[in-house]
Amino acid sequence: MRTDHGASPPKVAEVLDATGTGVWRWDHTAGSVTMDARAARLMGLPEEPVTVSTSVIRAKLHPVDFVELDGIITLAAAEGGIAEGRLRVVGEDGGVRWRVRARLRHRNANARPGGVRRPGVSTGSVLVGTLVEAPEEGPVPSAVTGDWRRSREAFLLDAGRALAEARSTAEVLRVASTLSMPGFSPDGLAVFGVKGDHLSVIGHHGHGEADETPFLDMPLTTPYPAADVIRHGRAVYLSSPQEYQRRFPATWPLAERFHRQSWAFLPLVAGGRTIGAWMAAFSSPVSFTPDERSVLTTVARMLAQALSRAYVHESERELSAGLQRTMRPVRKPDIKGMTVAARYVPTGGGLDVGGDWYDVIPLHAGRTAMVIGDVQGHDVRAAGLMAQLRVALRAYASEGHSPEAVLARASRFLAGMVGGTHEDALEYEEAEDRFATCLYIEADPAQGTLDIVRAGHPNPAIRLPDGTLMVRPTAGGLPLGVDPEADYPTTRLVLGPGETLLMCTDGLIETGGHDVDTGWSRIRSVFAAHPDADLEELADALVQAVHGPASHHWTGPLADRREDDIALLLLSRDIELARPRGASRRAVLSVAQADASRVADARGQLRDLLYDWTVPDQVDGAVLMLSEMLTNVLVHTDGDALMVAEITGHHGRRRLRVEVADGSDELPHRRNPGELASSGRGLVLMDLLAGSWGVDPRGEGKAIWFELNEHAAPLDWG
Repeated sequence: MRTDHGASPPKVAEVLDATGTGVWRWDHTAGSVTMDARAARLMGLPEEPVTVSTSVIRAKLHPVDFVELDGIITLAAAEGGIAEGRLRVVGEDGGVRWRVRARLRHRNANARPGGVRRPGVSTGSVLVGTLVEAPEEGPVPSAVTGDWRRSREAFLLDAGRALAEARSTAEVLRVASTLSMPGFSPDGLAVFGVKGDHLSVIGHHGHGEADETPFLDMPLTTPYPAADVIRHGRAVYLSSPQEYQRRFPATWPLAERFHRQSWAFLPLVAGGRTIGAWMAAFSSPVSFTPDERSVLTTVARMLAQALSRAYVHESERELSAGLQRTMRPVRKPDIKGMTVAARYVPTGGGLDVGGDWYDVIPLHAGRTAMVIGDVQGHDVRAAGLMAQLRVALRAYASEGHSPEAVLARASRFLAGMVGGTHEDALEYEEAEDRFATCLYIEADPAQGTLDIVRAGHPNPAIRLPDGTLMVRPTAGGLPLGVDPEADYPTTRLVLGPGETLLMCTDGLIETGGHDVDTGWSRIRSVFAAHPDADLEELADALVQAVHGPASHHWTGPLADRREDDIALLLLSRDIELARPRGASRRAVLSVAQADASRVADARGQLRDLLYDWTVPDQVDGAVLMLSEMLTNVLVHTDGDALMVAEITGHHGRRRLRVEVADGSDELPHRRNPGELASSGRGLVLMDLLAGSWGVDPRGEGKAIWFELNEHAAPLDWG
């Protein structure tokens, strides 16, 4: 046998012609298929090279075969293998025209020879292969096979999972538009609802914005498929334009311009009630076999449930937003000589509403009331009680009542709201447990005075001009609603020029695994980190400190603490109002005649004011002298005492001046107490411990004062 080495090997085109084989290229990522003329003929298309979308191929193949082909191509693209199988090409009448054998091999479109991927280019999923007419009978080996039933079940599981996770109507529509049904997928979607006796468009996909206009106000009596579905609760399947035109001639012109070939209109049923209709439109003819109708019906049921859940969720959010709006003043308050910033941040569960609120109320004579509070509970009832209590407080304050009277009336109001009768208590099991904490401040911008009443709420804090943050203890009463006859004593503080007042709910202090002490430490660190920030920036920083990335992983019981709402108010007195000599640090506190325990608060305030004093002995002496002065007022007069402590000068050479004023004109006098006497040593201590001291008569009453110089020699206690 002789071999002719001079003969040319056959060309690829000659081999393909001889075997009747066509060549095609499937771009799985782009969703397109490119075929030569022979492959196009075998696929039932005109015999010429062409690039078409995969939806065209889907329309030419039997649905079961396309599902199998799509599955094995996906697997081949993922694994880099071969997809091979037998396909049935169907004609316009739905019958099988012929069978072809397809073979595709994965090829990385972005790889260089040798398998090296081009840098900066993503890997594509491209398969190339052949198509050849196959005999009617006989097994055809396949690298990967699929099954219609398994594909349908997998699709429904994926669709159910995706729709169950959708939280809004827009998200439900987005999920529905991305569902790739086994063997057929709609090119256009629309969801119709009911508004009165008219059809409404909830959303659509695959259409333009103006395309929904003819359907926006369509009566349900209109002979339109979606309206027919809603009226009768039965699905409508239209497999061709001719069938659509025959069954719904009046509204066919509305659908004709979209150039679809098949339509399915299915009822959306939730809770046994038809809430709308779902339209799935196809650019390719769909015969709507029993299997296809089963898939569409199941998807419609899941879609109805998802839309129903989304409606409930959106209604809850709308209710939440409405309730939250009631927690804030309508307009930003404008207080002459003062600046206000406020924040409300819901962080609870459920409807994301709670009982926290704040308000700023303009009063007569240029005064302003500020209130912040928290109704117990984290539900709609708590938010409803909060809204009513806020209105009541605003009404009582606007009537001109004093601060203590405002809270006393509010407590009686809330007690009446939550107490009720025995039958009411059975209906609302938690009614008797409802109460509210509250902090109410009446401010005089001209004088800087703050009249404070507190009902079980966290104390306010004041940042001094040098950046020091001090929690100001104030007299307090029971939370509102606990005891209708409770009293609420008033504490008067003075907000100096350049000082900033902080009022907040416990959500700002204790959220994020903090207790009261560590929560106030966190707030102090925020103030220290933003010494020059304006109030708006400072309010944002305080909220961010709670909701920002955690710097510690909390463990133990605090780690499980439930997050709470946050409400805060910041008030600053304009620095331009400062007195000429300007105090660098100042504390003012009133001590009521009937509340001797406030003497301890005053001592604590003075120690906080002197936290960086360089002579520790002087701190102890100053606290002792203050205690003696306050006790003298409470024991020997019938009025209240007002403490004013002020530090001036530069660090290391500062001066402390402490005054205690009262309304009595009787001046203190020196006594010579015996060794066993329990009183009478106040002025003796002043002589020993103070750098200087004195008594200043005033128009009404007097003020006794002492001064200490930081650079003075340490006290001799000998």
